[in-house]
Amino acid sequence: MPDIPRRRDLSDLIQGLITQGPTADCITAHIEVEPRDAVLEPFPPWVSPKLESALKAEGVQQLYRHQRLAADAARAGEDVVVVTPTASGKTLCYNLPVLQEILEDTSTRAFYLFPTKALSQDQVHGLQQTIDRLGVPVRTYTYDGDTPADARTAIRNRGHVVVTNPDMLHAGILPNHPRWRRVLQDLRYVIVDEMHTYSGVFGSHVANVLRRLQRLCEFYGSRPQFICSSATIANPGEHAHRLLGREATVIGADDNGAPAGPKDFILLNPPVVNRELGIRRGVINQSRKVATPFIDQGLQTICFTGSRLHTEVLSRYLREGFGKKGKAGAIASYRGGYLPGLRRAIEKGLRDGDITCVVSTNALELGIDIGRLDVAVLAGYPGSVASTFQQAGRAGRSDKRSLTVLVARNSPLDQYVIEHPEFLFEGKAEHARSDPDNLMILMAHIKCALYELPFTDDEHFGDEDLREMLDFLVEAGLANERDGTYHWAQESFPADGVSLRSADPENVLVIDTSSGDRVIAETDRLSAQTILHEGAIYMVESRPYQVDRLDWDQQKAYVRSLDVDHYTTAMSYSRVRVLDRFDEEVREHGGTRAHGEVHVARRTVGYKKIKLYTSENCGSGDVHLPDIEMHTTSFWLSVPGETLVRAGYRGIDVVDGLLGLGKVLKGLAALHLLCDSGDLGMALADPEDCWVAGVDRGGSRSLRPLDDSPLGEGIATRRGPLDPGSLQLQQPTLFVYDSVPGGVGFAEKLYELCDVLLTQARERIASCRCEAGCPSCVGPIGEVDEGARAVALDLCDWLCGFIAVPRGPEAAADALARWRGPEPQARATPSPAPAG
Repeated sequence: MPDIPRRRDLSDLIQGLITQGPTADCITAHIEVEPRDAVLEPFPPWVSPKLESALKAEGVQQLYRHQRLAADAARAGEDVVVVTPTASGKTLCYNLPVLQEILEDTSTRAFYLFPTKALSQDQVHGLQQTIDRLGVPVRTYTYDGDTPADARTAIRNRGHVVVTNPDMLHAGILPNHPRWRRVLQDLRYVIVDEMHTYSGVFGSHVANVLRRLQRLCEFYGSRPQFICSSATIANPGEHAHRLLGREATVIGADDNGAPAGPKDFILLNPPVVNRELGIRRGVINQSRKVATPFIDQGLQTICFTGSRLHTEVLSRYLREGFGKKGKAGAIASYRGGYLPGLRRAIEKGLRDGDITCVVSTNALELGIDIGRLDVAVLAGYPGSVASTFQQAGRAGRSDKRSLTVLVARNSPLDQYVIEHPEFLFEGKAEHARSDPDNLMILMAHIKCALYELPFTDDEHFGDEDLREMLDFLVEAGLANERDGTYHWAQESFPADGVSLRSADPENVLVIDTSSGDRVIAETDRLSAQTILHEGAIYMVESRPYQVDRLDWDQQKAYVRSLDVDHYTTAMSYSRVRVLDRFDEEVREHGGTRAHGEVHVARRTVGYKKIKLYTSENCGSGDVHLPDIEMHTTSFWLSVPGETLVRAGYRGIDVVDGLLGLGKVLKGLAALHLLCDSGDLGMALADPEDCWVAGVDRGGSRSLRPLDDSPLGEGIATRRGPLDPGSLQLQQPTLFVYDSVPGGVGFAEKLYELCDVLLTQARERIASCRCEAGCPSCVGPIGEVDEGARAVALDLCDWLCGFIAVPRGPEAAADALARWRGPEPQARATPSPAPAG
């Protein structure tokens, strides 16, 4: 039973949140989503009485409209994409045609692809319940990295439904296709669940994995149909075509027939605690205050955070608070990197009601069965409309009333969303973007496909003519060519070296030396530079460990349990060099926008110690690790230094203003792209690779000359201004780049959206209530000089073409003062919003 008994009704607590106490004045919007009635359809006539009876025994007396439409389309031989809200019964859209086909033809086979192992195992449980009621031997198996070797033969020979994930399809099934011949030759359906998650680098890889699957199916004489499900995105048909290489019928939100209970959606902006510096209460502390009364009353609550670190910190705060009441066991944390047994125990604890609150990264955003929760607290905007409503949908998975509270961070993106609730409730969802023909990703999968089957010289892979790439592999000694047919020439297993989820396939193991060298977690190498460097505080289940040694070559981090009152955050900067320009435009009044190929080298230089609860900076340290280097694509804005010098700006003014503008642009990019902050990087540098703007150990910005820079060491100090003569010779350039080798298309989209982004950035910078700069706009005082906000606004106006030349320091400050209007008014009385 739960540790915390329920005492008060959710409606009473919502009323108290919006009318009483210190949070009432922080609420910027309260949307009451009306309940939605079901729109029902009878079972189609092609469904067998046995299957219909089994579903009715589960309580499915009729189908929702979208379920009937999707099932009929699949039955008619179409590829289908179902795009309806969370908990709308999308699973039945594919289970119905798959099970019916197996009942009619027992040789039928199906692959179910889920983005995570946890989701795969969860869905098997639900499917098996239906099969048990059928009373027919439809054999369903999970095939993942945990599947025992002796079970794999039975799965290949006997399985009707093989539930797996793209990683296992890529590295376990396709390279071993002769063993899977019986499945591949009878493969009738491929289910792609949570299609919206296959964007960016992951989506680009998965599209190529599906190309390889279809190539092998053609070899074995089958042509499976695809049925996909997705959260709301703006381009489901286009995204499915990019992923599958085929046109698909879209069953959209307008077709949704699922009911929903009433939902309250509250947007909350933490109070300003330092008006002069524009500092608001931290999102973690504010989320703790919001969640506590609901947990205290026994209402099952989920708190989503934007990072593993914040998950551990918030769960620690809640555990310590409820530990004083003897209820710490009711709180759990959940994130990637935890070992599978721990994650399964937490999921079960939520379903059984033994856990009252779980703090999670987006790992629980997807449809893993954790029961029906009452409250969702989002500690920061999740980065997309799709993720926001996926996370909100974890509460209220029935006809009961539920609550979602979005607590804003002190960041430009969050502040934009919190000030524009219509963006969430009236705007369009983001586009999912991927680039299957990214050269690095494509080449990796051509190697895998060549290992699986020989290529002929006239064969295509997706839309690409392969002759040139295959000849390159021959020259590199990786392939042989004979009579126009190419064969893999190595003993190596290429799929082993290709990670679908990151640029680097290797993980770093976290080893606890205080408990007998036990492995307690793992993380990818890119993240390890910022969370597992020596001196870092690494948390698992809210317990802090200090990193004593990071063995970069052996990919092991050695940690020990340590009771500390702080956590750490790393500081890094990137140097960028332009390699090729794909498109370029000189702005009417000066400045240039462009996008193209760049070389990026990211360096982690140090870390700060941040005190728990107060967020004070209580120390720092150096980090010495190799640079992470890659070729990728970038969008950039260049401004002529000579023009800025004539306007009266010092070099450091330009650095602060452009970096502040870059912070805003990078944040606002997520309004238009289905990506998170880690998918984009930002840097200020000289395109000739002479200098780069960095950050010192104290957190202040500075210019760093590169080793071979002709400008010398004189520009590297923050306290002394950049030499105006040097600035005249340079073009300070702001880069926003894809954080993936080769790029996945974000840079090109940002180039197209340049004017829209600059206009939105101008509004965010001008409307901020701070005096001179804060985390909600260009960055806090201390990281930037007091004039940074005025400079950023001046540059925005100039780049947008509102002024012919930059105003200069004094006039820019005057313009900013005129821009600042009256204090924002209190929110209007809440008004109902239609269900959707």
